[in-house]
Amino acid sequence: MTFLRRLAVWQCLRVRRHICVQTTEFSAAGTVLSPKAERQPWTPFYTHNRRLHSELSSEAAEVELNKLEGGDTGIAEVVMCRQHARNSLGKVFVRQMRELVSSLHHDSTVRVAVFRSTVPGVFCAGADLKERAQMANAEAELFVHGLRSLMTEIALLPMPTIAAVDGFALGGGLELALACDLRTAGGTQRLPRAVGFAVAKEMVFTGQRLGGERALQLGLVNRAVEQNSDGDAAYREALGLAREILPQGPIAVRMAKEAMNRGIEVDIASGMAIERMCYARVIPTRDRQEGMAAFIQKRPPQYIGE
Repeated sequence: MTFLRRLAVWQCLRVRRHICVQTTEFSAAGTVLSPKAERQPWTPFYTHNRRLHSELSSEAAEVELNKLEGGDTGIAEVVMCRQHARNSLGKVFVRQMRELVSSLHHDSTVRVAVFRSTVPGVFCAGADLKERAQMANAEAELFVHGLRSLMTEIALLPMPTIAAVDGFALGGGLELALACDLRTAGGTQRLPRAVGFAVAKEMVFTGQRLGGERALQLGLVNRAVEQNSDGDAAYREALGLAREILPQGPIAVRMAKEAMNRGIEVDIASGMAIERMCYARVIPTRDRQEGMAAFIQKRPPQYIGE
């Protein structure tokens, strides 16, 4: 139902939002047109590629994991590369994505995960309608249920996640992007939690377009950048944000994410109890001691995730 074009969007962890552009046009059932914005300098990096399914399998990789190296160690990229079908949510794509997300749940070396696409002009085209047309009703219902659970698994990843939307994100593709922490809105469930029930209904029912200022006012869009000649402006912006998160204490960041994700669904008293419980898990860590020592010694902390 909905999609984004030439737009990098996410919701910042910090209380104060950093807005790059305020005059973007957002549409719930159309395109998003981004105005000109100053380009940021680009720093090259090296990546390590890993396939999660069997190396002996003849099945082509539609989702891959890149772990960045050097100064970007700790940042992982979830790369969607189903070129021929515009990253549509087919059976193989979904299975590979589920395997990859499952591996990230247990990988303490990853501090930030960036979801991106290598298909020009497309983040994710949503449902694979050619496959869906071949499914019986019961099979289609089961598959859609599996898609919902995949989005939940992405939302429950312990590390911060960022969606780099460098093109169309249609239907379930937008939902995938919006399951990430730094852009948590969209669909019939996540959108009302982000912009309010009445506004969400209006957007879904009418497919109306929102100006950039209105979208920012609603908390739907936090950053928008003009697409560049390489077609990866959103990815560059997302990587820059990941680099801001990377030096922070990984255990504290994960506990902060858990406290916010669980606390938003309950009353304030229960939320405060969840916060205390999460902080209690930070107290005995070496990273907390390092953070205090670094503050006293007026030096940057060196967190190790322990």
